[in-house]
Amino acid sequence: MNAIVALCHFCELHGPRTLFCTEVLHSPLPQGAGNGDSPGQGEQAEEEEGGIQMNSRIRSHSPAEGASAESSSPGPKKSDMCEGCRSLAAGHPGYISHDKETSIKYVSHQHPNHPQLFSIVRQACVRSLSCEVCPGREGPIFFGDEQHGFVFSHTFFIKDSLARGFQRWYSIIAIMMDRIYLINSWPFLLEKIRGIIDELQGKALKVFEAEQYGCPQRAQRMNTAFTPFLHQRNGNAARSLTSLTSDENLWACLHTSFAWLLKACGSRLTEKLLEGAPTEDTLVQMEKLADLEEESEGWDNSEGEEEERAHSVPAVTDGRELAKCQTTPSLLSDCGSWLPRKLSVFKSLRHMRQVLGAPSFRILAWHVLMGNQVIWRGQDMDLVQSAFDVLRTMLPVGCVRIIPYSNQYEEAYRCNFLGLSPHVQIPSYIQSSGTFCHYLLFHPFLIQTEFAVIVEVHTATCSSVYPVTCDEDQSLSKYEFVVTSGGPIATDRVGPTILNKIEAALTNQNLSVDVVDQCLVCLKEEWMNKVKVLFKFTKVDSRPKEDTQKLLSILGAAEEDNVKLLKFWMTGLSKTYKSHLMSTVRSPTSSESRN
Repeated sequence: MNAIVALCHFCELHGPRTLFCTEVLHSPLPQGAGNGDSPGQGEQAEEEEGGIQMNSRIRSHSPAEGASAESSSPGPKKSDMCEGCRSLAAGHPGYISHDKETSIKYVSHQHPNHPQLFSIVRQACVRSLSCEVCPGREGPIFFGDEQHGFVFSHTFFIKDSLARGFQRWYSIIAIMMDRIYLINSWPFLLEKIRGIIDELQGKALKVFEAEQYGCPQRAQRMNTAFTPFLHQRNGNAARSLTSLTSDENLWACLHTSFAWLLKACGSRLTEKLLEGAPTEDTLVQMEKLADLEEESEGWDNSEGEEEERAHSVPAVTDGRELAKCQTTPSLLSDCGSWLPRKLSVFKSLRHMRQVLGAPSFRILAWHVLMGNQVIWRGQDMDLVQSAFDVLRTMLPVGCVRIIPYSNQYEEAYRCNFLGLSPHVQIPSYIQSSGTFCHYLLFHPFLIQTEFAVIVEVHTATCSSVYPVTCDEDQSLSKYEFVVTSGGPIATDRVGPTILNKIEAALTNQNLSVDVVDQCLVCLKEEWMNKVKVLFKFTKVDSRPKEDTQKLLSILGAAEEDNVKLLKFWMTGLSKTYKSHLMSTVRSPTSSESRN
């Protein structure tokens, strides 16, 4: 992360002072690195860039160079510093850590050596310990500007038996020029910096309690109430942080913590290039992921719910337990990871069409696109899950509601893809609606019902095993599929336009499976754009039916099946898109433009 992390202290004698800071130095690997370069060669190649994109060259000087370094340093003079203002002794070379993976160095000093960097850190230090504080003077706050950088500051107190109020005021600040990155890193920085502060406060509290036990300062001060405060402390107004925590390795530990913080914070966020506006599927997935994170936070806050959740991952998949998957991982294409896959699965839409046969597949696909409930009943859970994984690719993500496998029937409003075990009874109103027609098609039987399609998976008898046409069908040759579908749907029905285009792509053997998948993406995006137009036209603008019919004709979707498809797909629109349209309509400027 291109930033500087610093520890600051409010000295009672000198005001806000920077005690310790760690910055990132980006440098290319010197020539011959890894071949045993000498230290002199390494230093000669160290023309590096400072932590906030400033040209700077940090040199680790020896104690003999202390005097010359002090005279050229932009920091305060030694005479202006007390014990509480100083971290590293005069002539201390500082600390440096090398990241061999990225050729980045993390360097820690009391002050940055570059004058402009020193000015930025100095100003952030003063503001964090004077005007930019949260209520109670202890906690995180954000401030800054484009010129002097943006700052995450967390102020805190350290116990000191010799200080005013028995405590001293410190802050840890992180300075960046990238405001958005710093704001996005707020939760991470708050958690990790809070951990560093807790450790410092814990060490100081132990020292404070030991000193108070040996020589209570409160009673001593009460007895000398009229003695000048500074005089009665015998010149011990300032104490170093190492003395307050009784930790001689404090600065080395802080260097390690700050260096890790910079590296971890820089690697946890990555930029992703998006070409054009995000699709509806992307928006819906982001919304569902946000809902999942909120649910997981709720689980973490309740021990009882956490124990219940621990028992909800079954050894034997129960319908009720897997029913949770419809609002959790399954909608983000993760349900397939619940169970190990076997060979008896559908590989693609083309594979399913070859196994079921073209007439059966067309009727099954029709119900999927129309939003009717698709029920698969069989013993092989992997086979049922693979069927859903294949069929769902024809729908927008927001229209998919899956219960992968259940031991009882679930209503259509809960899911449009339902997997059932063989012994589950389907309600009579689902099975008895419509006229039943039986077709014997090579391997499956096709039966017609209404508003739902039921696929029964049976073990095939020797006489009904269909001929094997390809290697991938061989694993499914032991099954026969009885498809029960609704209403008078003829196999020669025109159907929705998108279904005809999908079938054309599947029958074109010149197109590979990957190309067919991309065709599906394009077709779904094309029809989702029509859905967006229809939603705005009917739900937002509230146009009359005559205008809606004209619009459907223009969109090439005036047929009955196309209209039903558009209405069903309208339920898959993201909340982001709907709220954006509604806010646009409510705004005064939009109403004036329509008038």
